[in-house]
Amino acid sequence: MEKPLIAVTMGDPSGVGPEIIVQTLADPELNRLCRPLVLGDRGALERALAITKLPLSLETVQETGPLRREPGVIYLRELTRLAPEDMAFGTPSAAGGDAAYRYICEAAQLCLSGEAKAMATAPINKEVLNRAGHHFPGHTELLAQLTGTDQVVMMLAGERLRVTLVTIHEALAQVPALVTRERVLETIRITDRALARYFCPTPRLAVLALNPHCGEGGLFGDEERTVIAPAIAEARAEGIDAVGPLSADTLFHFAVSGGYDAVVCMYHDQGLIPLKLLHFDDGVNVTLGLPIIRTSVDHGTAYDLAGTGKASAQSMKAALVMAAQMAAMGTGTGKG
Repeated sequence: MEKPLIAVTMGDPSGVGPEIIVQTLADPELNRLCRPLVLGDRGALERALAITKLPLSLETVQETGPLRREPGVIYLRELTRLAPEDMAFGTPSAAGGDAAYRYICEAAQLCLSGEAKAMATAPINKEVLNRAGHHFPGHTELLAQLTGTDQVVMMLAGERLRVTLVTIHEALAQVPALVTRERVLETIRITDRALARYFCPTPRLAVLALNPHCGEGGLFGDEERTVIAPAIAEARAEGIDAVGPLSADTLFHFAVSGGYDAVVCMYHDQGLIPLKLLHFDDGVNVTLGLPIIRTSVDHGTAYDLAGTGKASAQSMKAALVMAAQMAAMGTGTGKG
């Protein structure tokens, strides 16, 4: 089987994206799994190679790259030629934000056309993305618009734990009103379809409660009885293996022990605290519900480390490996 082409976006050129990409692509294992194509800036990548002192070379390609690839070569589609001041380490610029936007759009188009089988993204700066005139809270919302997708779900994943989120970047005080039956049900559905297609044929899902001790019979809140349990019942009527509501203070022990394939969480920190406790360095952010495969690092631009060569590339490598694995699984049959 032909190795899948994976579009790798360089992210914010002032951050650690270029460095963690070249470190990742120095691993020959990646070339055995897939054909990475970096979408970015030659100057930024050349600088990253100089910093990391890796024995790699860059080859600029206009097409999606040769099927037969030389070892030690990074294949690049050069989309920008940024001035040094526009990619100064730790100093994000509007030009850099616009560049990051262009890399994402190109990767999405490659995936939509079928030329690329997946995309893996390095971190961006949401503030400079908006300063450049692209008004999106982040990758997820931009990709939803580019692909015409109404409902998406954020999944954070590692080898031991996967979590998906009903609500993401909202104030904690707003979460109860946002946890609706429809939103919980749609999160369960999207999680089930994606896991069945890309990870395991018959997913077992745990759905968490919102309140401590599942509301303790209504003493601490009744969202479990009025919202979450009805959503789970409807999902089960559709043939989805989902159980809950389950108390978050004990559930993760059983999930990590192999009892469940993913945990549906009601809010950001409920899922990300245990995930990052286990997978701080190698966690992967996956956008579920898109018509394309998108994985990403589970960290930010790390401006304090940019230019030092000290940033860990584990999450970038894990994102690329997961993208390749999902691409291979997605060619088969499933519920997605």
